[in-house]
Amino acid sequence: MRASQFFISTLKEAPSDAEVASQKLMLRAGLIRKVAAGIYTWMPLGLRCLRKVEGIVREEMNRAGAIELLMPAVQPAELWQESGRWEFYGPELLRFKDRHERDFVIGPTHEEVIGDVARRELRSYRQLPKHFYQIQTKFRDEIRPRFGVMRGREFVMKDGYSFHADYADLQREYDNMHATYTRIFGRLGLEFRAVAADTGSIGGSGSHEFHVIADTGEDTIAYCPDSGYAANVELAEAVAAGGERPAAAAGLAKVHTPGVRTIDELAAFLAIPVETTVKAIVVESTDGVPVLMLLRGDHELNEIKAQNLAGIRSPLTFAAPSAVQAAFGAESGSLGPVGFAGRIVMDRTVARMADFVTGANETDFHLTGVNTGRDFAEPEVADLRNVVEGDPSPDGAGALRICRGIEVGHIFQLRTKYSEALGCRFLDENGREAIMEMGCYGIGVSRILGAAIEQNWDDRGIIWPAAIAPFEVVICPVGWAKSEAVKQRARSIYDALMALGVDVVLDDRGERPGVMFADWELIGVPHRLTIGERGLADGVVEYNARAGGEAVRIPVDEVVEGVQQRIRN
Repeated sequence: MRASQFFISTLKEAPSDAEVASQKLMLRAGLIRKVAAGIYTWMPLGLRCLRKVEGIVREEMNRAGAIELLMPAVQPAELWQESGRWEFYGPELLRFKDRHERDFVIGPTHEEVIGDVARRELRSYRQLPKHFYQIQTKFRDEIRPRFGVMRGREFVMKDGYSFHADYADLQREYDNMHATYTRIFGRLGLEFRAVAADTGSIGGSGSHEFHVIADTGEDTIAYCPDSGYAANVELAEAVAAGGERPAAAAGLAKVHTPGVRTIDELAAFLAIPVETTVKAIVVESTDGVPVLMLLRGDHELNEIKAQNLAGIRSPLTFAAPSAVQAAFGAESGSLGPVGFAGRIVMDRTVARMADFVTGANETDFHLTGVNTGRDFAEPEVADLRNVVEGDPSPDGAGALRICRGIEVGHIFQLRTKYSEALGCRFLDENGREAIMEMGCYGIGVSRILGAAIEQNWDDRGIIWPAAIAPFEVVICPVGWAKSEAVKQRARSIYDALMALGVDVVLDDRGERPGVMFADWELIGVPHRLTIGERGLADGVVEYNARAGGEAVRIPVDEVVEGVQQRIRN
């Protein structure tokens, strides 16, 4: 590729509304241009990166035995009504009417459409298993699109769906996709982790998310560096540290705590460690009755864990102030288990505590020296909280660490959630009708580019992993318009690399060295060759790696092989 025949449009400054590094750098490097909130044009440089990601995804999906198809972006409302998601999905689902007043949606996902394909085409166990996938543009009407391509409204996604005669075969394909995704993100050159995750609005029985590790990630991941354990904090099991609960050593006492409403205020008022306090959270049961949940003062309630408990309303609903007052005789901030006759659920860590402080169920009063079993009956114990750094790993292999991640892939065991609703039936080997087991596997193709940049950049610009850079090598001739020797040598190296299949760009724009170098460092091409008259007089070409390191002078006759070797490495 000749730069003069391509389109390069870099900016010195990012637009003022750009928030994170990837968004700023993608705009400055001319990879994308904003059309509307969360909607971008992929410019030629960005599209080259996008196509490289797609290519790796497609190669590995085909290798894994999946079959590519292409489904429509526009979907009839009837399918969504059949699956039950027409109302459930909410305002993220962009709905519209055609000229005949028929309802349609712009697809945010394609479980309904692929289910329609399966029920029409797959009628016998002999046709199973089948795994279909596509790489296609999706649309979700995010309430607050932000972070560029990482949380846009329109995005490119690889979504795959598998159909099986039984659950054992679904599990086999799930494991196959776990391994396939691991290869994909490894080939893309990303530091990532696969974590156990909640199934969320998609539904199903089990799922794993694949996260690119980055400080700007929206998700929090718990992992054990001494083992393979990793999970989203929404799902990570919180194991209580220490042994048995200590024996009670203090007597129960009521303390006046005027105006104290928060745990931090309570600890400060009593001059005690926050770890010796227990906070009370009141939620609604499925029949609207208040349920008291107890957590150590410095721990956070995990709402997903709480709402998954039997008898708790889902989504989790916190009790109204009037209901709290009626049930406890006090305002929030002064609540506790002593004297409460309703259902109490205690976190595992609280179950190991003794002589703790909690509300007295009287406004502006708290109790010190509270002990379970002595001052109130032993309650139900459950895992209610988010894990924290240093918690024991659930697999017993060490302590948990916490990091941030950007979700770029998600695999689900959907089981029969959609296949049953959509009537995806087949005849088994005994001629009996059965419901297909179903899996779902997504990769945020366009989001990967933003995530890769969040993980790889510096003050000069993007540092692409080699597999998804717009070009592998850039040749920067200094004095292109003035020196025939520079021009000829640049062309000969360019032609030789092209002949070997290297994705190389020759910057023949005639720009000053500073402009050339700044542009290509911003764009993030991994390997740069600088050719100038002074170097040629010494018989050398200068090589620079975008990822860092000192400039290297390579003999002219060894440049092509030297670059090839560095690409391989």
